[in-house]
Amino acid sequence: MKQLFYLILLFGVISVFGISCSDDDDNNPGGGGGGGNSGTSVCTGGPSTVTDVDGNVYNVVTIGNQCWMKENLKTTKYRNGDPIPTNLSNTTWQNTTSGAYAIYNNTTANDSIYGKLYNWYAVADPRGLCPTGWHVPSFAEWTTLENFLGGWICGGAMKEAGLTHWENPNTDATNSSGFSGLPGGGRPSAGGYYGIGSGGSWWSSTQYSTTDAWFRSLFYDSAGSWLYSNGKRIGFSVRCVRD
Repeated sequence: MKQLFYLILLFGVISVFGISCSDDDDNNPGGGGGGGNSGTSVCTGGPSTVTDVDGNVYNVVTIGNQCWMKENLKTTKYRNGDPIPTNLSNTTWQNTTSGAYAIYNNTTANDSIYGKLYNWYAVADPRGLCPTGWHVPSFAEWTTLENFLGGWICGGAMKEAGLTHWENPNTDATNSSGFSGLPGGGRPSAGGYYGIGSGGSWWSSTQYSTTDAWFRSLFYDSAGSWLYSNGKRIGFSVRCVRD
């Protein structure tokens, strides 16, 4: 499973920045290298949950100066109530340049645990993918999160601990941040599914080029948080951060 996940993820990747949280940052609100905080299960000055347009309720966590959803997005609609296309065939998925989502293997249990897999066109749609007052994090906002957690082990601090969802060994997973990252896998641009249990990837709102965009990945056998760019037609998980 490990080899399959890496091969599909890396095929066609333009840029790989390695463990993007390995360097200290002068503006690091956590002081750098200290592993960040344990996370507070409420938005500072805000709610303990947020609800999307479908009525799905998400727990939240404060990490540094940011407030994040603790769960992957599950909405079937844009913020204005317009439906997001789904159930696309492999051929249609491969060729679309409009927003769409998929559920891993079309299995309800996967949707419940890991949320949906959205292409980047859904992320960028001006109708809004996240609930009102929330948005898909930019490249810079992901970097702020990782810098706050400090050091090369920030991936371990972001992963759900244990082996309930992650494959063995789930290296250094402590979830000390409260981010509760799950290995939801992905849907490649050619269709099909891969990587559930071994890795999770989350889109940023920042594009790399006309065809590619930035995203972050966590792996079952790594303590790092990895930065990549790849095709906008791929389906990845989405987390939202408060405006």
